[in-house]
Amino acid sequence: MTIKNVLVVDDSKTELMYLTDLLQKNGFSVRTAEDAEHALKQLADQKPDLILMDIVMPGQNGFQLTRSINRTPEYADIPIIICTSKNLETDRVWGLRQGAKDYITKPVDPVELMDKIKALG
Repeated sequence: MTIKNVLVVDDSKTELMYLTDLLQKNGFSVRTAEDAEHALKQLADQKPDLILMDIVMPGQNGFQLTRSINRTPEYADIPIIICTSKNLETDRVWGLRQGAKDYITKPVDPVELMDKIKALG
C-alpha cells in the first residue's frame, strides 16, 4: 500500500500546523481534524491511507477513536500511528492494543516519523 493521504487528528492547532507542514514537505496530502467528531466526518468524506492520532482531546480521546475506527469494517484497514505527549510504556501498549500500528511521542522527530510511515507503506 502506498501512503499518500494522511489524516492528522490533534486538538492543538500548533501541532496540526507542524505535522501538516512536515508531511506536505515530504509529498503527502494532508487533512486535519481537531476532535473525534471531525475525524469521523473526514473519514466519511475521503478515506485516508494513514491516520496520525493524538490521545488527549476533548470528548472522545484518541484511544477510544482508534478502537472505534478499527472496529468499523470499512476503516479497519487504515493504519493508525498514535502521536502523543504520553510517553509511558503502559500508554504505548494500550494504544497498540486498541489497534494502532505504531506509537510516536511528541515532540515528533521528523526522521523517526518518516521512517515509521515508510515501514507501513
